Amino acid sequence: MTSSIETPSGKNAKSENFPVGSWLLPAHLRPHVAAFYAFARAGDDIADNPALSADEKVARLTAFGDALKAGSGDALLFAKAHTLRDSRAATNVTNQHGLDLLDAFKQDAVKNRYQSWAELIEYCNLSAAPVGRYLLDLHGESREGWPASDALCNALQVLNHLQDCQEDHREMDRVYLPQAWLTSHGATLADLQASTANGALRAVLDQCLDETERLLREAAFLPSRLKNRRLAMESSVILFLARRLTRLLRNGDPVAGRVKLSKFDFARCGMAGIIWGALMAGQRVARS
Repeated sequence: MTSSIETPSGKNAKSENFPVGSWLLPAHLRPHVAAFYAFARAGDDIADNPALSADEKVARLTAFGDALKAGSGDALLFAKAHTLRDSRAATNVTNQHGLDLLDAFKQDAVKNRYQSWAELIEYCNLSAAPVGRYLLDLHGESREGWPASDALCNALQVLNHLQDCQEDHREMDRVYLPQAWLTSHGATLADLQASTANGALRAVLDQCLDETERLLREAAFLPSRLKNRRLAMESSVILFLARRLTRLLRNGDPVAGRVKLSKFDFARCGMAGIIWGALMAGQRVARS
Protein backbone atom coordinates (compact mmCIF):
# COMPACT_ATOMS: atom_id res chain seq x y z
CA MET A 1 0.00 0.00 0.00
CA THR A 2 1.32 3.43 -0.87
CA SER A 3 1.65 6.38 1.49
CA SER A 4 -1.32 8.02 -0.24
CA ILE A 5 -4.61 6.16 -0.10
CA GLU A 6 -7.25 8.64 -1.21
CA THR A 7 -7.35 10.13 -4.71
CA PRO A 8 -9.57 13.23 -4.33
CA SER A 9 -11.47 14.25 -7.44
CA GLY A 10 -12.43 17.68 -6.14
CA LYS A 11 -16.10 16.75 -6.05
CA ASN A 12 -18.06 17.58 -2.92
CA ALA A 13 -21.62 17.70 -1.63
CA LYS A 14 -22.27 20.97 -3.48
CA SER A 15 -21.52 19.32 -6.82
CA GLU A 16 -24.10 16.55 -6.37
CA ASN A 17 -27.39 16.41 -8.28
CA PHE A 18 -29.44 16.23 -5.12
CA PRO A 19 -29.11 17.78 -1.63
CA VAL A 20 -26.75 16.01 0.75
CA GLY A 21 -27.32 16.73 4.44
CA SER A 22 -29.19 19.97 3.73
CA TRP A 23 -30.49 22.40 6.34
CA LEU A 24 -33.78 20.51 6.31
CA LEU A 25 -32.22 17.71 8.36
CA PRO A 26 -31.86 18.07 12.14
CA ALA A 27 -28.74 20.09 12.94
CA HIS A 28 -27.36 17.56 15.41
CA LEU A 29 -27.41 14.83 12.76
CA ARG A 30 -25.81 16.77 9.92
CA PRO A 31 -22.21 16.09 11.06
CA HIS A 32 -22.94 12.36 10.91
CA VAL A 33 -24.41 12.71 7.41
CA ALA A 34 -21.30 14.66 6.42
CA ALA A 35 -19.07 11.89 7.78
CA PHE A 36 -20.97 9.26 5.79
CA TYR A 37 -20.82 11.36 2.62
CA ALA A 38 -17.07 12.01 3.02
CA PHE A 39 -16.44 8.28 3.43
CA ALA A 40 -18.52 7.50 0.35
CA ARG A 41 -16.87 10.26 -1.67
CA ALA A 42 -13.40 8.95 -0.83
CA GLY A 43 -14.31 5.44 -1.94
CA ASP A 44 -16.00 6.61 -5.11
CA ASP A 45 -12.99 8.72 -6.06
CA ILE A 46 -10.69 5.72 -5.70
CA ALA A 47 -12.95 3.59 -7.90
CA ASP A 48 -13.11 6.31 -10.55
CA ASN A 49 -9.39 7.09 -10.69
CA PRO A 50 -8.12 6.08 -14.15
CA ALA A 51 -4.50 6.10 -12.96
CA LEU A 52 -5.05 3.11 -10.64
CA SER A 53 -5.22 -0.52 -11.71
CA ALA A 54 -8.27 -2.57 -10.77
CA ASP A 55 -6.20 -4.52 -8.23
CA GLU A 56 -4.92 -1.34 -6.60
CA LYS A 57 -8.42 0.09 -6.38
CA VAL A 58 -9.74 -3.05 -4.72
CA ALA A 59 -6.80 -3.13 -2.29
CA ARG A 60 -7.36 0.46 -1.20
CA LEU A 61 -11.11 -0.02 -0.83
CA THR A 62 -10.56 -3.19 1.18
CA ALA A 63 -8.22 -1.27 3.49
CA PHE A 64 -10.90 1.39 3.95
CA GLY A 65 -13.36 -1.33 4.91
CA ASP A 66 -10.92 -2.78 7.45
CA ALA A 67 -10.41 0.69 8.93
CA LEU A 68 -14.17 1.14 9.26
CA LYS A 69 -14.75 -2.27 10.82
CA ALA A 70 -11.75 -2.53 13.11
CA GLY A 71 -10.19 0.92 13.30
CA SER A 72 -7.08 -0.41 11.58
CA GLY A 73 -4.69 1.61 9.44
CA ASP A 74 -3.00 4.95 9.89
CA ALA A 75 -5.31 7.52 11.49
CA LEU A 76 -4.40 10.15 8.90
CA LEU A 77 -4.50 7.95 5.81
CA PHE A 78 -7.85 6.47 6.81
CA ALA A 79 -9.26 9.50 8.58
CA LYS A 80 -12.65 9.35 6.82
CA ALA A 81 -13.13 5.70 7.78
CA HIS A 82 -12.13 6.41 11.37
CA THR A 83 -14.47 9.40 11.53
CA LEU A 84 -17.39 7.30 10.33
CA ARG A 85 -16.43 4.62 12.84
CA ASP A 86 -16.55 7.25 15.58
CA SER A 87 -19.91 8.39 14.24
CA ARG A 88 -21.22 4.85 14.56
CA ALA A 89 -20.18 4.80 18.21
CA ALA A 90 -22.24 7.94 18.77
CA THR A 91 -25.29 6.94 16.72
CA ASN A 92 -25.28 3.13 16.84
CA VAL A 93 -25.99 3.02 13.10
CA THR A 94 -24.54 -0.13 11.55
CA ASN A 95 -21.34 0.06 9.51
CA GLN A 96 -22.93 -2.23 6.93
CA HIS A 97 -24.24 0.67 4.85
CA GLY A 98 -20.71 2.01 4.36
CA LEU A 99 -19.37 -1.48 3.67
CA ASP A 100 -22.06 -2.04 1.04
CA LEU A 101 -20.94 1.13 -0.72
CA LEU A 102 -17.36 -0.14 -0.73
CA ASP A 103 -18.57 -3.38 -2.34
CA ALA A 104 -20.19 -1.30 -5.08
CA PHE A 105 -16.98 0.66 -5.63
CA LYS A 106 -15.01 -2.59 -5.84
CA GLN A 107 -17.50 -3.76 -8.43
CA ASP A 108 -16.90 -0.57 -10.40
CA ALA A 109 -13.19 -1.40 -10.41
CA VAL A 110 -13.69 -4.75 -12.14
CA LYS A 111 -17.08 -4.67 -13.90
CA ASN A 112 -17.88 -2.37 -16.83
CA ARG A 113 -21.05 -3.85 -18.32
CA TYR A 114 -24.53 -4.86 -17.11
CA GLN A 115 -26.51 -7.37 -19.10
CA SER A 116 -30.01 -6.60 -17.82
CA TRP A 117 -32.03 -4.07 -15.86
CA ALA A 118 -32.24 -6.54 -12.97
CA GLU A 119 -28.44 -6.80 -12.88
CA LEU A 120 -28.14 -3.01 -12.90
CA ILE A 121 -30.58 -2.74 -9.97
CA GLU A 122 -28.53 -5.31 -8.05
CA TYR A 123 -25.60 -2.92 -8.44
CA CYS A 124 -27.74 0.05 -7.37
CA ASN A 125 -28.76 -1.88 -4.27
CA LEU A 126 -25.10 -1.62 -3.23
CA SER A 127 -24.16 1.74 -4.74
CA ALA A 128 -27.26 3.82 -3.90
CA ALA A 129 -29.76 2.14 -1.60
CA PRO A 130 -27.37 2.10 1.41
CA VAL A 131 -27.40 5.90 1.45
CA GLY A 132 -31.13 6.06 2.05
CA ARG A 133 -31.01 3.19 4.53
CA TYR A 134 -28.29 4.99 6.46
CA LEU A 135 -30.40 8.15 6.66
CA LEU A 136 -33.45 6.23 7.84
CA ASP A 137 -31.45 4.40 10.50
CA LEU A 138 -29.77 7.63 11.60
CA HIS A 139 -33.18 9.23 12.15
CA GLY A 140 -34.52 6.23 14.04
CA GLU A 141 -37.03 5.33 11.34
CA SER A 142 -38.67 1.94 10.90
CA ARG A 143 -37.28 -0.35 8.24
CA GLU A 144 -40.74 -0.46 6.70
CA GLY A 145 -39.55 2.62 4.83
CA TRP A 146 -36.62 0.79 3.24
CA PRO A 147 -38.39 -0.41 0.04
CA ALA A 148 -39.57 3.09 -0.88
CA SER A 149 -36.20 4.53 0.10
CA ASP A 150 -34.40 1.93 -2.01
CA ALA A 151 -36.61 2.80 -4.97
CA LEU A 152 -35.82 6.51 -4.63
CA CYS A 153 -32.07 6.03 -4.25
CA ASN A 154 -31.89 3.55 -7.10
CA ALA A 155 -33.82 5.93 -9.34
CA LEU A 156 -31.35 8.70 -8.51
CA GLN A 157 -28.46 6.41 -9.39
CA VAL A 158 -29.95 5.50 -12.76
CA LEU A 159 -30.65 9.15 -13.55
CA ASN A 160 -27.01 9.91 -12.82
CA HIS A 161 -25.93 7.07 -15.12
CA LEU A 162 -28.11 8.46 -17.91
CA GLN A 163 -26.71 11.96 -17.45
CA ASP A 164 -23.15 10.63 -17.63
CA CYS A 165 -23.64 7.84 -20.19
CA GLN A 166 -21.22 9.34 -22.71
CA GLU A 167 -18.62 10.44 -20.17
CA ASP A 168 -18.66 7.10 -18.33
CA HIS A 169 -18.01 5.24 -21.57
CA ARG A 170 -15.40 7.64 -22.88
CA GLU A 171 -13.37 8.10 -19.71
CA MET A 172 -13.77 4.77 -17.87
CA ASP A 173 -15.20 2.36 -20.47
CA ARG A 174 -18.22 1.87 -18.22
CA VAL A 175 -21.68 1.33 -19.69
CA TYR A 176 -24.57 1.13 -17.25
CA LEU A 177 -27.21 0.89 -19.99
CA PRO A 178 -28.45 -2.73 -20.04
CA GLN A 179 -26.66 -4.60 -22.82
CA ALA A 180 -29.77 -6.62 -23.66
CA TRP A 181 -31.70 -3.42 -24.35
CA LEU A 182 -28.91 -2.04 -26.52
CA THR A 183 -29.01 -5.23 -28.56
CA SER A 184 -32.79 -5.40 -28.82
CA HIS A 185 -33.03 -1.82 -30.09
CA GLY A 186 -30.08 -2.16 -32.46
CA ALA A 187 -27.90 0.35 -30.59
CA THR A 188 -24.12 0.04 -30.31
CA LEU A 189 -21.49 1.41 -27.95
CA ALA A 190 -20.25 3.64 -30.76
CA ASP A 191 -23.60 5.45 -30.57
CA LEU A 192 -22.59 6.76 -27.14
CA GLN A 193 -19.74 8.73 -28.72
CA ALA A 194 -21.81 10.44 -31.41
CA SER A 195 -22.73 14.12 -31.25
CA THR A 196 -26.41 13.28 -30.67
CA ALA A 197 -28.37 10.19 -29.67
CA ASN A 198 -29.77 8.30 -32.65
CA GLY A 199 -33.16 6.60 -32.65
CA ALA A 200 -31.86 3.27 -31.38
CA LEU A 201 -29.99 4.76 -28.44
CA ARG A 202 -32.92 7.08 -27.70
CA ALA A 203 -35.15 4.00 -27.38
CA VAL A 204 -32.77 2.53 -24.80
CA LEU A 205 -32.66 5.77 -22.82
CA ASP A 206 -36.46 5.97 -22.85
CA GLN A 207 -36.77 2.37 -21.66
CA CYS A 208 -34.46 3.21 -18.75
CA LEU A 209 -36.60 6.26 -17.99
CA ASP A 210 -39.77 4.12 -18.10
CA GLU A 211 -38.30 1.90 -15.40
CA THR A 212 -37.05 4.92 -13.46
CA GLU A 213 -40.56 6.37 -13.41
CA ARG A 214 -41.80 3.06 -12.01
CA LEU A 215 -39.22 3.34 -9.22
CA LEU A 216 -40.31 6.90 -8.49
CA ARG A 217 -43.93 5.82 -8.21
CA GLU A 218 -42.86 3.33 -5.54
CA ALA A 219 -40.69 5.99 -3.91
CA ALA A 220 -43.65 8.38 -3.65
CA PHE A 221 -44.78 6.50 -0.52
CA LEU A 222 -41.61 7.36 1.39
CA PRO A 223 -42.50 10.76 2.94
CA SER A 224 -45.75 9.40 4.38
CA ARG A 225 -43.87 6.53 6.04
CA LEU A 226 -41.43 8.71 7.96
CA LYS A 227 -41.88 9.91 11.53
CA ASN A 228 -39.29 12.65 11.32
CA ARG A 229 -40.87 15.70 9.68
CA ARG A 230 -37.54 17.11 8.53
CA LEU A 231 -36.50 13.85 6.88
CA ALA A 232 -39.92 13.61 5.25
CA MET A 233 -39.46 17.08 3.77
CA GLU A 234 -35.92 16.28 2.60
CA SER A 235 -37.06 13.06 0.91
CA SER A 236 -39.98 14.86 -0.69
CA VAL A 237 -37.72 17.55 -2.14
CA ILE A 238 -35.45 14.88 -3.59
CA LEU A 239 -38.47 13.09 -5.04
CA PHE A 240 -39.66 16.26 -6.76
CA LEU A 241 -36.16 16.92 -8.12
CA ALA A 242 -35.89 13.35 -9.42
CA ARG A 243 -39.20 13.66 -11.25
CA ARG A 244 -38.06 16.92 -12.81
CA LEU A 245 -34.73 15.47 -13.94
CA THR A 246 -36.57 12.48 -15.41
CA ARG A 247 -38.67 14.85 -17.51
CA LEU A 248 -35.60 16.79 -18.59
CA LEU A 249 -33.86 13.60 -19.68
CA ARG A 250 -37.00 12.48 -21.49
CA ASN A 251 -37.01 15.68 -23.53
CA GLY A 252 -33.25 16.30 -23.67
CA ASP A 253 -30.26 14.47 -25.11
CA PRO A 254 -27.49 13.46 -22.66
CA VAL A 255 -25.25 12.53 -25.60
CA ALA A 256 -25.44 16.03 -27.08
CA GLY A 257 -24.68 17.73 -23.75
CA ARG A 258 -25.20 17.35 -20.02
CA VAL A 259 -28.85 17.46 -19.02
CA LYS A 260 -29.07 18.96 -15.56
CA LEU A 261 -31.32 20.72 -13.10
CA SER A 262 -31.36 24.52 -13.08
CA LYS A 263 -31.35 26.82 -10.08
CA PHE A 264 -35.03 27.47 -10.79
CA ASP A 265 -35.68 23.72 -10.73
CA PHE A 266 -34.04 23.49 -7.31
CA ALA A 267 -36.05 26.43 -6.01
CA ARG A 268 -39.39 25.27 -7.36
CA CYS A 269 -38.95 21.62 -6.42
CA GLY A 270 -37.58 22.64 -3.04
CA MET A 271 -40.65 24.68 -2.19
CA ALA A 272 -43.10 22.09 -3.49
CA GLY A 273 -41.23 19.26 -1.78
CA ILE A 274 -41.11 21.00 1.60
CA ILE A 275 -44.86 21.64 1.52
CA TRP A 276 -45.71 18.12 0.38
CA GLY A 277 -43.31 16.46 2.82
CA ALA A 278 -44.67 18.45 5.75
CA LEU A 279 -48.22 17.53 4.72
CA MET A 280 -47.37 13.82 4.47
CA ALA A 281 -45.61 13.85 7.84
CA GLY A 282 -48.60 15.62 9.37
CA GLN A 283 -50.97 12.99 8.03
CA ARG A 284 -48.83 10.25 9.56
CA VAL A 285 -48.94 11.98 12.95
CA ALA A 286 -52.73 12.25 12.65
CA ARG A 287 -53.02 8.54 11.90
CA SER A 288 -50.80 7.46 14.82
